[in-house]
Parts: sequence; C-alpha cells; structure tokens
Amino acid sequence: MTSAAPLASVLFVCVHNAGRSQMAAGFLAHLAGDRVEVRSAGSAPGHEVNPAAVAAMAEVGIDISGRKPKALTDEAVRSSDYVITMGCGDACPYFPGKEYLDWQLDDPAGQGVEAVRPIRDAVKALVERLVAEIDARAADGPQG
Repeated sequence: MTSAAPLASVLFVCVHNAGRSQMAAGFLAHLAGDRVEVRSAGSAPGHEVNPAAVAAMAEVGIDISGRKPKALTDEAVRSSDYVITMGCGDACPYFPGKEYLDWQLDDPAGQGVEAVRPIRDAVKALVERLVAEIDARAADGPQG
C-alpha cells in the first residue's frame, strides 16, 4: 500500500511569488508536512525570493532560500483544493468548486527584515488556522 494521499492541496498566490506566498508555502510545508500538498505561484513572478523574507523565515528555523518564483498557471489552480490569494486581484483565475481565500497582508517587496517580521508572523497565524481547518474537515470525513 502506498502512502496516504494528502488531505488537501493548497496554492498560495501573490503578484511576484517572492515574499508572502513563499513564506506561506514554507510555513504550510513545515506545519503540515506531507499531509498537505503545497504550491505557490505569482501572477507576475519575480526573479528571486525576497532576501528579507528568506532571512525572516530563517529566524524561525524555516529555509526557503532554495525556492524560485513560479508563474501562475490555470493547471496549478485546477489541481488545488484551496487557492489563497495575497493581493493579486483580478489576475487570479477562478474555477468553480475551489475554496478561495484572500489574505490581506502587506507586501514585503523592498522592505528590510524588520518590516518583514510582522508580515511573517501574520502569515504564520493564517497558515496555522488553515491547517486546523484542513485537519477538521478531514476528521469530519468526505463532504458530499
């Protein structure tokens, strides 16, 4: 028997896929492990992950230094149960049947690590709430 399928698939989307969505993906992978499939993408991806976001995450023991911004695709949205947007507005594609959440978070672009820390902490709190919701839904059994 192979390992159990993930409880859910989550796609984090922000404009550059360089800060908020990368931090959220890092926290979700750290907190949920292989219970949840984690993706992140950007509507206009940057060239690298924000160094201040990398530094802020390293302070809490999560390494996102090896991640690269990726372009948002319809396939990534289609294959995700949750689509969590962070300021990409109308650029985010919509598919029926997905759980859409919009997290209002300041953009860490161009900010130093001091300014990124409170954004990181807000992202962590939102991800912890999301993990609790996914676990609760799994405990309730399939919805139908």
